[in-house]
Amino acid sequence: MQEVMSLIGKDLPLEKVLREILHLMSEMLGLNRGRIVLKDNDRGDFHIAHSYGLTREEATRGRYLPGEGITGQVIASGQLVLARNIKTDPVFLGRAVHLSSLPPGAVSFIATPVKMEGRVVGALACHRILHRDRPLSDELTLMKIMATLIGQLLTLHDRVERQTRELRAHNKMLEDALKGGRARYGIIGTSPALLQAIAQIEKVAAATASVLLLGESGTGKELFARALHLAGPRRDKPFIKVNCAAIPESLFESELFGHEKGAFTGAIDARPGWFEQAGDGTIFLDEIGELPLAMQTKLLRTLQEGTVIRLGSKKETRVNARLVAATNRDIGREVMRKNFREDLFYRLNVIPIRLPSLDERQGDIPELALFFVDKINRENHRNVSLSKSAVDFIACQSWPGNIRQLANFVERLILLSTETVLERQDVEQVLLGSAPSAPIASPVMAAPVMTSAYHGERPAMPSPDPAFPFRPYMKATSHERETLERALMEAGGNKTRAAQRLGMTERQFSYRWKKLSAA
Repeated sequence: MQEVMSLIGKDLPLEKVLREILHLMSEMLGLNRGRIVLKDNDRGDFHIAHSYGLTREEATRGRYLPGEGITGQVIASGQLVLARNIKTDPVFLGRAVHLSSLPPGAVSFIATPVKMEGRVVGALACHRILHRDRPLSDELTLMKIMATLIGQLLTLHDRVERQTRELRAHNKMLEDALKGGRARYGIIGTSPALLQAIAQIEKVAAATASVLLLGESGTGKELFARALHLAGPRRDKPFIKVNCAAIPESLFESELFGHEKGAFTGAIDARPGWFEQAGDGTIFLDEIGELPLAMQTKLLRTLQEGTVIRLGSKKETRVNARLVAATNRDIGREVMRKNFREDLFYRLNVIPIRLPSLDERQGDIPELALFFVDKINRENHRNVSLSKSAVDFIACQSWPGNIRQLANFVERLILLSTETVLERQDVEQVLLGSAPSAPIASPVMAAPVMTSAYHGERPAMPSPDPAFPFRPYMKATSHERETLERALMEAGGNKTRAAQRLGMTERQFSYRWKKLSAA
């Protein structure tokens, strides 16, 4: 046993280790003509894969079907079999070693199953001269121990081989992605819908007209706005991004157009607005649909006249920034509902470019997933990769939250992983746990409170999951009017608390409330 364990610790090739184990069994124990019988995946039967004391011709003849001969019986039953005298045993086939070549006297045959993770994958067998000083029971025990060690070595080898294949496939996918020139403007993918949008960006990059980027939430509008900036003559000028949904209504004018000293409480110094800061560059107004009506009028004036007036001043300042706007709303419908100025819409809609959703570019998902894996590994000092089956599974899923949802999911997958290579089942487990189609409340929000104000069947309420702190995408039609009204009633008319009860932000709640009220 000591010799065998020393042999295993030398990190030798598997084939050499197994042959040396059979050699030790022969030299030290007198268990001769040892052989390890394993399945031949090409032919479907079992063959002598490793041996000691057999000629190449004898080893080649040793092929068995489950249940065939003593070796086949061991493989089929999973039980040790001892034939006390193979010269007279009718079950013994003598296929590898002809009986005529055996030494005089009785020769016994011991065969014990080799198992990997509980399933029989082959057999360890040998010849033994019947009359020996050592008890037969001791040698049967040693055979079982050797078979267990061999099974563990085969299991370890199989896992290493599988991970090596997956890593090679992963590296090949990365290599193909790099060869594809995926990083043009930082936009990843080669699907026709994506290339068409990029072509439109490049075609209008040198113009001065306003561009309106349309598409679902999470389709990468900021990336396309930057691509428009980088593809044109303003690439060396400032690029200013403004998220209209993140600015309180009272601060819009000051942020966009600037203010003079003393224009309002706290204005201790004069400050140029974002239009002035953009200079001759590009200003990107994200979520333009959230712009208040009062500010829409002032923005229209700036676009028409090319000037801004700081808050607290009467002096006009010339601006030359190119405007790129983006929205996931149907602005045409918002115009009909009087929520958006028609004249501003036409001013912005000079060059509309629609960005494809992830469902329209499913062929790009594998490349995107691998990009996010690489990015998140570098940012978090991890070394996790996805097998090809895992990437293929991700590519088959629907991602209503588009690239943002996919990126969040991959980040979650990497950070929660305890393995270095994730298989399909690992991805599936996390995906089912995340329930991407259902809204999940942020951990900082209060859990939904059930009160007696609801009658009958209650709508499904999301509950916070601190182990997975991100909010999946929710469609604008995710809640019925009755659900919003009930939540608002329970919250005493407070929209922020009502939103918390439904697992959304106050802005999301207000938008749905306004949309349903106008319907």
